[in-house]
Amino acid sequence: MHTFKQTEVPNTSYGKKGRRFSPWMLVGGLSTLLVILGSGLFFFAQPTIGSQAAAAVPNGECSLIVPPQPLTAEGLATPYQLVATQPDKGACHEANAKQAAFVQGAVFDPATNQISIYNPLVVDKGKKPAMPPVVPTLPANAVVGLWFGSNGTVLTLRSSQNSLTDGNCVNGLPGSPFGQFAYCNAPDFFTAVNAAIKAGKLTPPALGMGNDGLTCPSVRDFGVVDMDQSDNVNTTYLIDRKGRVAQMTAANVQQLPEATIQVNGSDNRLLSSAMDGALGCHSWSAPDLADPGKMVPALPLNELQAATYQAAPMATIPANDPMVKVGDTMSLKKLNLYRVGVNQPVVQNKNDASTSQYCKNLLSVAPTRIRNDKAFTQLMPSVDPAVANNLFTFLAQRFNATWGQDGLNCQNLIKQKSPIKVTMNKQGIAVNATFKGNLFDSMGN
Repeated sequence: MHTFKQTEVPNTSYGKKGRRFSPWMLVGGLSTLLVILGSGLFFFAQPTIGSQAAAAVPNGECSLIVPPQPLTAEGLATPYQLVATQPDKGACHEANAKQAAFVQGAVFDPATNQISIYNPLVVDKGKKPAMPPVVPTLPANAVVGLWFGSNGTVLTLRSSQNSLTDGNCVNGLPGSPFGQFAYCNAPDFFTAVNAAIKAGKLTPPALGMGNDGLTCPSVRDFGVVDMDQSDNVNTTYLIDRKGRVAQMTAANVQQLPEATIQVNGSDNRLLSSAMDGALGCHSWSAPDLADPGKMVPALPLNELQAATYQAAPMATIPANDPMVKVGDTMSLKKLNLYRVGVNQPVVQNKNDASTSQYCKNLLSVAPTRIRNDKAFTQLMPSVDPAVANNLFTFLAQRFNATWGQDGLNCQNLIKQKSPIKVTMNKQGIAVNATFKGNLFDSMGN
């Protein structure tokens, strides 16, 4: 078995809101701790001894050149090209963890009513990959959806031979991209899959029961979400010593034993790796068309499973999510564009996506679950050693970041302070958390 040094993942900021909290903000060199839980392997970041602070923050505004015919097998196997949106702000490089972009694809076969996953590759513009991408075999009449994530601040999709139109790609509104997220053909993919689910031809796996005796969380659980839920993807890449990129496959692992792992900070990855690992849960996974025999989680699978099984209150994107605002103004059109890309219902007015109600639901669920799961999460490595010393303290400080004025500003919207007090050490790392007030546990006690 080869082991890898996991590359750093950035501090990120979002637009005028200033520092945007990422669930995978890492500073300095990292090494991978491989944890084996049940049938899964989970990679967690651990500090490397002697690592130095990251260099100055690079240009976070990068563009992805979408290859021609992106929904075809040839298009999926053609690397996307990363380039600076405004070159005068500095270059963009896929090997730089603070700029890296990621693509996740899902393929629905209407004949078998099954889903498979294929994660296209991203390379620097004009550069070749470390290993050629696998060309997938697609079923007849396949319905393909694509989702994008970024460790930078604003990712812009750029057309190549009419690729954005051919791929039904959505980046936000003209002049106002979502930020770290985009998608292509996602509504058509979800329409086809939801029809199969409704007809009883496809059944997402149940969430299951966690080690804490509670239903396993989903990406729409208020114990999981933060200020901008349903963004970014599960995709990982390999980076060789020359900075070239390859798909994460068993064959490439063998060919590139010195490669590092590039990951996308996301709620999806937080759930499918860290939280599932702590609680003994298993997110829905599907066959990886690039890596025969491997089952992988994915954003669309997480959203479909959550839509089917998440109990009330179900978290869906609120109107004040920074990714669906235009500047500092709420936008119903942009909100609904984002929602249909992640299989969430559109709303007729902003009150139907009330951020105040979102905050109330967050308050009623998250602190209690974080507290109740401490016995499990405090034993797990932090997904971000730069901000917390284990998974429990990471989740606690993440809640406070969401609650505060640089997040959803819940403390002012509902006039209530966070019930979680986080203790920081001299380095500014969260090392403990306590809970104030009367909290009800997740079973109503």
